[in-house]
Amino acid sequence: MTSIHSPSYPTVVNPGSPIADRPTVLAEFVVGVDNVIFSVDTLENRLLVLLVNRRQDPFAGYWSLPGTLVRQGESLEAAAYRTLSEKIRVKNLYLEQLYTFGGPDRDPRESSTAYGTRYLSVSYFALVRYEDAELICPPESGTTPQRIRWFSMEQIPDLAFDHRRIVQYGQRRLCSKLEYSPVAFEVLPDTFTLNDLYQLYSTVLGENFSDYSNFRARLLKLGILQDTGEKITRGAGRPASLYRFDPDAFAPLKDKPLLFV
Repeated sequence: MTSIHSPSYPTVVNPGSPIADRPTVLAEFVVGVDNVIFSVDTLENRLLVLLVNRRQDPFAGYWSLPGTLVRQGESLEAAAYRTLSEKIRVKNLYLEQLYTFGGPDRDPRESSTAYGTRYLSVSYFALVRYEDAELICPPESGTTPQRIRWFSMEQIPDLAFDHRRIVQYGQRRLCSKLEYSPVAFEVLPDTFTLNDLYQLYSTVLGENFSDYSNFRARLLKLGILQDTGEKITRGAGRPASLYRFDPDAFAPLKDKPLLFV
């Protein structure tokens, strides 16, 4: 027997109710871009995020994500890359749009305008290797607070606006991307050891996500790594093989559900 469901209709507001009496005013928006720039410090086993110290209101003196208002004729992605280029120099990075945060009252400046202009934040998240990223604005000397610096995820201070929420959202997305996509290979050098790859994963996902032998076996079984035939010696250990990511071998797997870890 086929069941028939009644269609749902919008709620009808009775004339004279408080809601009906409110004037219909369309929101006016100012659009900004905020970047959650993560770096992986594999030597210290730390996941870091880049923050800047605000010098103007609102939230003067607070730390915040690197951000900018979108300029006339500028795309969102171009604004994100511009903000990145103003803060760091890096050869390899991964950048992806994260989410749009636009709840009322997320920015104190809304209350200073006649109609409560809304401030939207279209956020992006980026991943870079800590040792490859050069800060363009170096820490200032003396007792003046540093204007831009890396913070470990465990030591993030109070942040301006809703930026802590954006950071937390970005961290969850980063962990998810590492589990099912080859994002890690976009920030590693062209050739790398399996231990280099393992250290990146364990820094982001935590040391308990997998032991090295299982991680190695799974990655090699996927067939997406090409052995270059070259080896590298670090310290007193045995020489380690150098691999590179093979995008052609990955192409047939691109649209299939798989886990890297």
